[in-house]
Amino acid sequence: MVEKISSEWQFAKALQLCEEDKEIYDATQVWVEAADWIVWQLSGKYIKNICTAGYKGIYQDGHYPSKEFLAALNPEFAHFVENKVVHEIGQLGNRVGGLTAEAAAWTGLPEGIAVAVGNVDAHVAAASAQATAPGQMVAIMGTSTCNVMVGEKLSDVPGMCGVVEGGIVPGKWGYEAGQSGVGDIFGWFVNRFVGESYLRAATEAGLDLHNYLASLASHNPTGSHGLVALDWENGNRSTLVDHELSGLIVGLTLATKPEDVYQALVEATAFGARKIIETFDESGVPVVDFIASGGLIKSRFVMQIYADILKRPIHITESEQGPALGSAIHAAVAAGAYPDIQTASQAMGKLKRNAFMPNEKNSQVYDALYEHYSALYREFGNGKIMHSLRAIRNNALSQAGN
Repeated sequence: MVEKISSEWQFAKALQLCEEDKEIYDATQVWVEAADWIVWQLSGKYIKNICTAGYKGIYQDGHYPSKEFLAALNPEFAHFVENKVVHEIGQLGNRVGGLTAEAAAWTGLPEGIAVAVGNVDAHVAAASAQATAPGQMVAIMGTSTCNVMVGEKLSDVPGMCGVVEGGIVPGKWGYEAGQSGVGDIFGWFVNRFVGESYLRAATEAGLDLHNYLASLASHNPTGSHGLVALDWENGNRSTLVDHELSGLIVGLTLATKPEDVYQALVEATAFGARKIIETFDESGVPVVDFIASGGLIKSRFVMQIYADILKRPIHITESEQGPALGSAIHAAVAAGAYPDIQTASQAMGKLKRNAFMPNEKNSQVYDALYEHYSALYREFGNGKIMHSLRAIRNNALSQAGN
């Protein structure tokens, strides 16, 4: 089985540097994640956090990729782990040390206060959502969506972006999946394809274009636009793990209006979320609760569509700054205010349960549309057509000198 990792992750970035700028690569003494670097500057101690080490540094079962594996990628890359990566790893919620005098002067905080092990912005938000028990999936929804969830056991979930022991809370498996474009897709359409007449009308109504299109679409019966779309304008992160896939809209006619397309794109991202949830369920990692966090929870239009398509209640975090609250929860544990992340999460986290409930009538229509989404998912997910289109485009741009 071929496993893929994101080009954003540590080893892909390091290999690129090794191949494209060997002088800088050779001069690099430590390949450090930003979260760990900040903790290092605050405490004077360099401790790698298990979250980024696992998800971004592919640290699994107590080790990194082997020297032989790295050499097969590029002989010059063979010693990357032993020379630039290996270091002590800290568990989430642990205390690294105290704030140094120098860092106290920078921040205005008291010298010596606890500095916690670093974390990833999405994963740390699980604590703010009181989602530290198995089956509670948190979707951090913004320009993209990251789905994180605690599990009791290790399972192979097709297309997951990683599973790390201790990656969300110590002693449990932390799963990650996601969609590489969500809010970015809505923004792309609004910024590039909505005409001036709509902008004027939105301004007169005192709304931005997103809320104006949503207000128009909300008056239409579910399914009346006759469209179904694939949410791959920025590739597919889960479950196909193919960044070269592209978007698709089926059903366009001369009667199609901008609000119709906008709604179809929102629905497509919700269908993508449903595909992720179903894949987890089918892989023995059941999703019991779906909790939304991030900027998109401010849109009632978006969240109601998600509830109708997922056919389940959506709980939302009450804090608009989930990662910041999650960081505070971890810091409270590191400072000794609480014995563990789970206890601190229940005490400090804020969750509004059943904030959005599915509409059964709408859900029935969406079931029919989801069948078409799934058929398109299977047909175009093989990449043949979309990869060919990408190759033709790249060749044309190359010949034009772009």
